[in-house]
Amino acid sequence: MKKEWVEKIRSSVLTNADFAGMSDEELDRWIVSETERLLADEQLTIGEKAELVDQVYSSIRGFGLLDSILKDDDITEVMINGPKEIFIEKSGRLRKLDEKFESEEKLVDIIRKIVGMAGREVSEANPIVDTRLPDGSRVNVVMPPISLKGPIVTIRKFSKNPMTIEKLLEYGSITQEVADFLELLVRAKYNIFICGGTGSGKTTFLNAVTNFIPKDERIITIEDSAELQIAGIENLVSLETRNANTAGVGRITIQDLIKSALRMRPERIVVGEVRGAEALDMLQAMNTGHDGSLSTGHANSNKDMLSRLETMVLQGAEGLPLAAVRQQIASALDILVHLSRLRDKSRRTMEISEVLGYEGGEILLNPLYKFVEDEKSSLEKVSGSLLRTENPFRNDYKLRLMGYKGTI
Repeated sequence: MKKEWVEKIRSSVLTNADFAGMSDEELDRWIVSETERLLADEQLTIGEKAELVDQVYSSIRGFGLLDSILKDDDITEVMINGPKEIFIEKSGRLRKLDEKFESEEKLVDIIRKIVGMAGREVSEANPIVDTRLPDGSRVNVVMPPISLKGPIVTIRKFSKNPMTIEKLLEYGSITQEVADFLELLVRAKYNIFICGGTGSGKTTFLNAVTNFIPKDERIITIEDSAELQIAGIENLVSLETRNANTAGVGRITIQDLIKSALRMRPERIVVGEVRGAEALDMLQAMNTGHDGSLSTGHANSNKDMLSRLETMVLQGAEGLPLAAVRQQIASALDILVHLSRLRDKSRRTMEISEVLGYEGGEILLNPLYKFVEDEKSSLEKVSGSLLRTENPFRNDYKLRLMGYKGTI
């Protein structure tokens, strides 16, 4: 019966109101008025009427079923595999919801709303789109015929509260000693690269580390979909890539944005994630006076990240000798941080290494901290901490430049 009432009120609003020209508040008042008029003879509580109004509003200007899912702050990820399958990640665990979309057409309508709000388009000719919701949540859409199960939507929700080092400490991802160490590195303008698998918390960690950047610096952030929440810095410029339009023109890549950022007098450049040929431009920026830059990438270990960076650089500079590529990487990067999502779904910092340089045809790494499991660990629950190795910190040149006289 509730579904019939929603459709009845919705049809009346769409028929009798010029809702396209209404503000959100005006539309909400109109829906309330129509609900009172059409259901005057029904015995409904105030709460039930309010719920109906919310559902009608969502069906017209919101995202329908998605709205109620996205309202839950404990849900961190939403995965829609066609109209009949909705999965969520809540408290680190995946589960399937009982709710379903009414039809594939309804789901496609919602997808077009989401994509259209960011000025983008999705179609058979352009079936893969990355965009974001008004709150900053990251959205990936894959449409038929690329997807065989119908429209696929993956939403990585945007946290309302920026990640801080204090929260990382609370979650056990790092120790206070490591937090103090990272603060020193950021303030001394070490170039830091954060790597890990999908869902390991790379962007979250990057957000937290940027809190250590001095507030009087000029920062340029570059992302595919804006996710970074850098707080307290006034001289902040945020740049975002753009897909080509339906005519196939107007595409702006991360590579384009890095080149443009270099002309904006940045003191630091923060690249949300490098995936391809833009790695060469990022490394060159780090090597040409933009110390203190930060970025992330997908890899299963720090060593694996170096190999992936080599491949990315070669995508943008075919014919460049491998030795030259490795020298470029070794001279640009100072610190590598590897994150992982463990068997109990917890996210931990697994290793922090310094890059010592290029020697004997290889990039040398010096592991400074490593995650070690303790006797309390089990198959269901991981217990352990990030421990200092016996290796001395050797790349202390930038620390000395900032006047630091202690030992690490």
